[in-house]
Order: sequence, then structure tokens, then C-alpha cells
Amino acid sequence: METKKDSTEEKILEAAKNVFVTKGMDGARMQEIADEAGINKALLHYYFRSKERLFEAIFGEIIKYAFPKISRIIASDMGIVNKIEQFVDAYLDVLMKHPFIPGFIMKELSRDPSTFLKMIMKFGFNPQIVFTQIEEAMNRGEIIRMDPRHLAVNVISMCVFPFAARPIVSFVIFKEDQPAIEKFYHERATVIKQFVVNAIVIKP
Repeated sequence: METKKDSTEEKILEAAKNVFVTKGMDGARMQEIADEAGINKALLHYYFRSKERLFEAIFGEIIKYAFPKISRIIASDMGIVNKIEQFVDAYLDVLMKHPFIPGFIMKELSRDPSTFLKMIMKFGFNPQIVFTQIEEAMNRGEIIRMDPRHLAVNVISMCVFPFAARPIVSFVIFKEDQPAIEKFYHERATVIKQFVVNAIVIKP
């Protein structure tokens, strides 16, 4: 019985992702999610009483998967360049598994940032720690001097943009050549790390 319950919950979460991505939080309806999952609305309400709970379940799982990895990287005693490289690997791993995230998050942040930001804050993520580590690396002469916020935003942007702009990548750049598109996404981590290292590391 437990296996059936887990399978149903999994179907609901997958269906909710599809509907949320297409319609957004405001436009999504519980009936649509039930139809997408192939269940009745009463069963959907048994598992999740509202869209908000579905949203929290979906993104809670993703954040619980991603943030511990990123937190361990930030808290480690490795150098800043290694931290950036490992962050890129971890972040792109999440995006490859959940490519819908960037577009949906951008849509929801423009609508109402409070829900998503509260979920992040639960995990104690503090960007100031990262900025301080970047500043310390600059003071040690490991990387060139810049505003740490620009470096953080540049790295995140290079990771996120190809997924947020996937239609442009797919249709405009690659003309729907699926093997080439997949190859491009799998190369992103290596390309970003090489670019960042070449851009910021002070050569001896």
C-alpha cells in the first residue's frame, strides 16, 4: 500500500511541475493538476490540500537536495577557485535534473518573491559569507579585485541563462538539433569553469 501511495504522490508532483511551468502559480488549477496526474480531485486534495502546499513540496525537495551540497562547499576550507568550480558542478547538476526551475522561478519571483525567498531562508543561506570569502581571496592576491557581488552574479548567470532561455538555445542557436543541444548542456560546467578561472585567477 505504501508503494502505491508513493507512486501516486510522485505522479502528482510531476503533474504539478508541468502545470506550474505552463500556467504559473496564479493560472494553475487543482483540477488541471488532477487531470494531468490522471487522478480525481478528491485524491489530489487528500495528498495536498492546496497549490501552495504542492509548490512547497516540489521546491522543498529540490532545495533540500541542492542546498546541503552548496552549503558544504561554502563551509569547506578549499580555495575560492575550487569552491567556484564545485559550486558550478553542483548547481548545473540540479539544473540538468530540473531544467524547468529557472523559468518558473523567474516567473514566480516577478509575481511574488516572498514564498520562494522564505523557503531559501529556512536553510540559512547567507550570501554575505560568500562575498566575504571572495574578498579574502582578493586580499591574498589569489584573484583579481572586483565587486564580489558581480562575480557571484556572473557565475550564477552563466549557469542559469541557457536553461532559462532554453527555447532560444534550442530553436535559434541549434535549430532544434537535439543531440547538439544535449551536448551543449553537458559541456556547460567545463566551459563555465574554464572561463571563470581564466578571467579571475592572477597568473604568477
